[in-house]
Amino acid sequence: MKNKSLVSINDFTKEQQLRILDISEEFEKNPTQRILEDFVVATLFFEPSTRTRLSFESAASRLGARVIGFSSASSSSVSKGESLKDTILTVSNYSDIIVMRHPKDGSARYASEVSPVPVINAGDGANQHPTQTLLDMYSIRKTQGTLDNLNIAFIGDLKYGRTVHSLTIALTQFNTTFHLVSPPELKLPSYVKRHIKDRNLAYHQYTDLMEVIPVADIIYMTRIQRERFSDPMEYEKVKNIYNLENAMLAGSKDNVRILHPLPRVNEISLDVDSNPKAYYFQQALNGVFVRQALLATILGVK
Repeated sequence: MKNKSLVSINDFTKEQQLRILDISEEFEKNPTQRILEDFVVATLFFEPSTRTRLSFESAASRLGARVIGFSSASSSSVSKGESLKDTILTVSNYSDIIVMRHPKDGSARYASEVSPVPVINAGDGANQHPTQTLLDMYSIRKTQGTLDNLNIAFIGDLKYGRTVHSLTIALTQFNTTFHLVSPPELKLPSYVKRHIKDRNLAYHQYTDLMEVIPVADIIYMTRIQRERFSDPMEYEKVKNIYNLENAMLAGSKDNVRILHPLPRVNEISLDVDSNPKAYYFQQALNGVFVRQALLATILGVK
């Protein structure tokens, strides 16, 4: 995996993905190791981010790397009309690896094709978010003890949710049963469903959240993303359609854990936070260990 870009979760084989999870376990036990002191990590965030950007910067800092970059397009030369190609070629002169988030689908793939240094996709539009996928896989394996033969329920924005797209594709490698809960307007795209069908796996579609709570091993809540809607009225129709409350978990499995890529708006009530089945804040912490593993592996230190 040395010097290999990560744009789509499919860029890494199943064995490589599991290796990243194993190395992440090592970093969870010992997160502060000065093994990247000779490297510079560039974080280029053309779109707002809190957890992804800060967890990458935390991961790099804990490993001794220097971090450069910007947190919005307005603070870069993009605001002056600079092309993505020119930005990537310029920043690659100053860094050993580029972590990029961009609002346009396919932008990360393009960046990886023009960049002389490896590129990690930190989210490209509504397309993919492979590092979130790896930390989600790490969280699932850590809480369930396995990635195989699980019932995974995805709830909310399955159409524009890039975290759902990447994670669904990854979990088709593990004999997963998928439970897809969304309003009709926000169903999982056909191209993602094809991955499920190609593996001869089962998926079930619902509009009612309560139907999946008793069967799920993982309840993966997502935010209805206002920024992805071109029509504000369409967003208003679905914005508060799902709200997981603590009382609703009474009939859930003992092993179930609730995940969320965050930020949360109204889809998980605050009273769920104190339930031991809530795992979304630990999930966010797991992102540091997984991103440490990715940086160290791609830079050839691990």
